[in-house]
Amino acid sequence: MKLFHLAVVALISLRVSEAAGYPDRGRSMVVSSGGIVASEHPLASQAGAQILAQGGNAIDAAIAANACMGVLSPMQCGMGGDLFAIIYDAKTGKLQGLNASGWSAAKLNAAYLRGQGLTKMPSNGVHVVTVPGCVSGWEFLQKQYARKELSELLAPAIEYAEKGAPVPEIIGGYWKLEEKKLAKEASTSAVYLPGSRAPAVGEVFKNPDMAWSLREVAKGGARAFYGGAVAKKLVDYLAPKGSLLTAADFSEFAAEWVKPISTTYRGWTVYEIPPNGQGIAALMMLNIMENFPLGEWGNNSPNALHTMIEAKKLAYADMLGYIGDQRFGKVPIAQMLSKEHGKKRAQLIDAAKANCDVPATAAFNPGPDTTYLCVVDSEGNMVSLIQSIYNSFGSGLCAPGTGFVLHDRGALFNLQEGHPNELAGHKRPVHTIIPAMMEKGETRIAFGIMGGWNQSQAHAQFVANVVDFGFNIQKALELPRFTKGTFEGCDVKVEGRMPQSVIDDLKRRGHDVKVLESFSSDMGCGQAVLRDNATKVNFGASDPRKDGAAIPEPLRAKK
Repeated sequence: MKLFHLAVVALISLRVSEAAGYPDRGRSMVVSSGGIVASEHPLASQAGAQILAQGGNAIDAAIAANACMGVLSPMQCGMGGDLFAIIYDAKTGKLQGLNASGWSAAKLNAAYLRGQGLTKMPSNGVHVVTVPGCVSGWEFLQKQYARKELSELLAPAIEYAEKGAPVPEIIGGYWKLEEKKLAKEASTSAVYLPGSRAPAVGEVFKNPDMAWSLREVAKGGARAFYGGAVAKKLVDYLAPKGSLLTAADFSEFAAEWVKPISTTYRGWTVYEIPPNGQGIAALMMLNIMENFPLGEWGNNSPNALHTMIEAKKLAYADMLGYIGDQRFGKVPIAQMLSKEHGKKRAQLIDAAKANCDVPATAAFNPGPDTTYLCVVDSEGNMVSLIQSIYNSFGSGLCAPGTGFVLHDRGALFNLQEGHPNELAGHKRPVHTIIPAMMEKGETRIAFGIMGGWNQSQAHAQFVANVVDFGFNIQKALELPRFTKGTFEGCDVKVEGRMPQSVIDDLKRRGHDVKVLESFSSDMGCGQAVLRDNATKVNFGASDPRKDGAAIPEPLRAKK
């Protein structure tokens, strides 16, 4: 154990002399004996860190930070979306998962839409709106693990909604891109296009309607959202537009505790949320990758990249063909995660040639429309939490007086008869958003990387950066990544920091490589916190691809 701990210390420190020599060296890790909150907005991280300093634990801080993100980055997340989390309870040493993804209207099914002449789910409109699961998720977390009342945890978000906060650079850029979408709906435009335009970088944005919605939840909990005034506003707004969602669809919904799924990877155990999420694809990728000497080949070497890209195609093909809401049909998780299956899939990889014919049924592009955050506290409790409204500003539909847009997660349903993900009443669609954790000995890491179908492949790359290549969590997030947002063909995107010789080698193997900017939003954005339980020291990391930061818990004021 002592030798292992020394190895982990080396991994954490990243051989300081080597780190200092990297020409593309970015941020340093945040290191603290207190807690750390890592999110995509410094003000959200700060709010969570303040909750820690006021006696809250990691779960308290995560709820507070997530609520703030809905106000501060409304194109990515908010009360109108879904939530997933993995929690590590330091007292019991147990992991627990939370699935707070909402369901479709009871009266809506694939046959109904096929009868309207549709062969695939629409990408917009009221039928892609499912019941938002976020607020139920907050309440499940608060009641099970938190030390503070929901009213206290939502107070920072309410203040930001009322008094406003300046718009940061990257979030401001996303906002500007969606002006046309936001202008289509008068009630949405009234909230998010003050002065008939997106707020500029540095401009203070206020949202008093969202402050009202948050106050309702602060006073009445999830019941106020799903069975009270908020739900009434939502149903009354959606019904005239043809939505089949009813008051009962909202009031009958609740989040669900789930057991995380896992696999081992070179001595580490990696955890993901079970289907209806895509996290199983990350674990299948790792099972395939484990059959190859990635560490010997080196980080972002042609052999390592080719192998991981091919592993992505194989794992995603399996994922897309078999996963769905497990309340409607069994998903063969054990078989999909078996090492034998991983070995068989690995044998299909041709070291000299890209496979352009892996079966697929859909293609999606990654985007900036999800937020991930993670927290570790001084006791070692950890939260890995992801929350989203799917596409940027979700459905673009905002009920008057609520201040938040409803997500469009139902667009990920399938209309194919008999498919595991076929649309049905009160069914949850396949989900792209996934939180993760990994552990070995006394070391535990909570991490996640948002960005549509980018997420599982980014998770696998992060794990390889830590395990195979020995990088610390900050460097593991910053390193150039690849992403393939489609399920067919040989197209793949890489960041411009990849060496030209590597890009040329991939092209010779048949990959259709598109080179993006040096730090591309197509690669998603990640956060990570690490706990060294032997020393009780915490480490935090935040991806420079977003505006975020890892913020340490401030010292508690002496009374």
